Amino acid sequence: MSSVKKFQVTFDCAEPERLARFWCEVLGYVVPPPPEGFADWADFKASQPPEQQDSWFACIDPSGVGPRLYFQRVPEGKAAKNRVHLDVRVGTGLKGEERLAALEAERERLVPLGAVHVTTLYDGNDACIPMLDIEGNEFCID
Repeated sequence: MSSVKKFQVTFDCAEPERLARFWCEVLGYVVPPPPEGFADWADFKASQPPEQQDSWFACIDPSGVGPRLYFQRVPEGKAAKNRVHLDVRVGTGLKGEERLAALEAERERLVPLGAVHVTTLYDGNDACIPMLDIEGNEFCID
């Protein structure tokens, strides 16, 4: 039997630090400490060659349970629907109007951060709210 492996979720994007900080706010994640030998991320960035500055950023779950999120700058923009997306699970165990209310409250929290509400899917019992992050990547409030 193989052991469970740790993994990170990687986002291709235009502005790694901006997108990472957005997801920190969405998920309650934090920016990890800078690499050893650097007082802060600005010092680390200044040590890099110009072409590598701002090329990546990451955020982590402060409890250590969730995966690390890694954001890497790529030259091309988003061209099609995501093949993988994150579900932000705020309505676990809830049903009907109570579930819908929890999801709508989260939607209202995220829109001022730059998220875009796509639609609300609700069948009287189950609900899901598809959204876009600040670079147009799909995710769902679930």
